[in-house]
Amino acid sequence: MGKIIERIALSRGHEISFRIDIDNQSDLKSLDPSNTDVAIEFSHPAAAFGNIKACLENHVKVISGTTAWLDRKPEIEKICRDSDGTFLHASNFSIGVNIFFRINEIMATIMNEHPEYAIDITEIHHTEKKDAPSGTAITLAERILPHLKNRNGWVGGETGDDSKIPVGSIREGKVPGTHITRYKSNDDEIVLKHEAYSREGFATGAVAVAEWIKDRTGILEMKDFLSI
Repeated sequence: MGKIIERIALSRGHEISFRIDIDNQSDLKSLDPSNTDVAIEFSHPAAAFGNIKACLENHVKVISGTTAWLDRKPEIEKICRDSDGTFLHASNFSIGVNIFFRINEIMATIMNEHPEYAIDITEIHHTEKKDAPSGTAITLAERILPHLKNRNGWVGGETGDDSKIPVGSIREGKVPGTHITRYKSNDDEIVLKHEAYSREGFATGAVAVAEWIKDRTGILEMKDFLSI
């Protein structure tokens, strides 16, 4: 993702001030507003918290697409507020995926009146993906839940508990990312699906958000960027 983001950023006329990975972590200390407008953080769950913390403490705006570290997100939000900083996390920066989230919220509101339909979510990703369910699938479930009065949570895999949304994970080939929401009754089924053809959409969205966030302050979300 980092290499794709770099290529797209350069093609849009931006400069890359630092390229930081596991081999030059100490360079994080050199980031400051005089040399870096925005840091784009796509790393590993074990590294994300430290990366983001360092950026915010150096007063550098940061967006992050790393998942599976969000149990510590409240700590990051406190650091952001205390430093009058700027932070945006998204499990997926694809414009299409975020429109898909919104469509699912609307659909859940409609289906709330039709409890005869069972709901489930399935995500499909490449075999190298480390977390399951995907961060995008978790976000999808959590965006749907407030609109369904007969569901109070989600669970990975199959469940016999009708109060939970089952979220299934499939790992195969080099699939960039497919997410499916299914409502099924005894008579029919309704399916909403987003399928990524490559990682370009994720990277393009991340660069677009970095451009937008440069002049903003606070804890922000993709729905702020998209105004949806």
